[in-house]
Amino acid sequence: MDMRRLLSVSFVLAFAIGGAQPAAQSTGYAAKRPVFGGACPTCPWGAMADIVKAALKPHGWDVQVCYSCAGGPREARLVSAKAMATPPQNPTAAALPTPQGPIDFGATSVELLQYAYVGIHDFARDPDGPRKQLRLVANIQTPSYFMVAVNVKSRIDDLRQIAERKMPVKLVARGGATEPINAAVLEHYGLSEEKIKAFGGTAAGGYTKGSDVDVIIGWGALTNAPEYALWYEATQEHTFKYLELPADLRARLAKAFYLQAHDAPILLRGVDRRIPTIVRDGTAVYGRTDMPDDFAYTLAKALDEQQELFHWSHMPFSYNPRTVWKAGDVPLHPGAARYYTERGYMK
Repeated sequence: MDMRRLLSVSFVLAFAIGGAQPAAQSTGYAAKRPVFGGACPTCPWGAMADIVKAALKPHGWDVQVCYSCAGGPREARLVSAKAMATPPQNPTAAALPTPQGPIDFGATSVELLQYAYVGIHDFARDPDGPRKQLRLVANIQTPSYFMVAVNVKSRIDDLRQIAERKMPVKLVARGGATEPINAAVLEHYGLSEEKIKAFGGTAAGGYTKGSDVDVIIGWGALTNAPEYALWYEATQEHTFKYLELPADLRARLAKAFYLQAHDAPILLRGVDRRIPTIVRDGTAVYGRTDMPDDFAYTLAKALDEQQELFHWSHMPFSYNPRTVWKAGDVPLHPGAARYYTERGYMK
């Protein structure tokens, strides 16, 4: 076989082999394959991603879920910036595939959506400033409660005792002691991460099984999500008593962080009464101003008509027509507004 024929055959084989490889499918609204910025399947925003995907499938939409596009305020930053979907930093064999395309819409807490839109708290120092391009599509009720627990062995009855006595406590603040809501609570009692460490104590953002802990603060809920696992693990290994947040602190936190004052139910081992505290109650499904009106309308409609998807989730999701269309100062997407108006939900 001469050289020219050999090269010709090689070219044909290479073309055939290359052509046999499946071409990467495009993403986005035009392709009816929008990318949803979510979290792990057992995380609140990942569970919402699966519901959105299932709800839209009968309408001809193939939602592509990024299960590693979360991390507190990071999710809203990614969605607002139309960033590329990001794979997990340390993928495991069980890691789900990451979509190849920019994020079109997503889920976050109603509070973080408000903070991102206004440019406060977690977003106060971001160079992008307020994310005025964000738009709400649906606010799905998802209650969680701010809990304060002290190990009975610590003999702490009031968190002020830590500062007054310079106690070297082992603190676990879910999400970290510098997270704005945690920092505000600690400050009320004359505490901070720096002061706790100066007293010889420690401040961790999570709980390690088998470790010692004196104080736990942070959001809690009765659900199998990694965000709340520390409450189940720590309360099985230690005996806690639960402290109330003072009325003036509850009022101040509710106003500053767009929360509600409410009683926490009897959620955990050691809780024997309803505890006055602050609560957050919403997972926002949202996008940007570039979300097509027809898609926003269909998304709002799909979530309403398939409310049973919320019922069968491991998360405490519930659909409330009186609140589904509002989230603080964040504007409702006009496509979603058209649907809620037709249904008579908006008044």
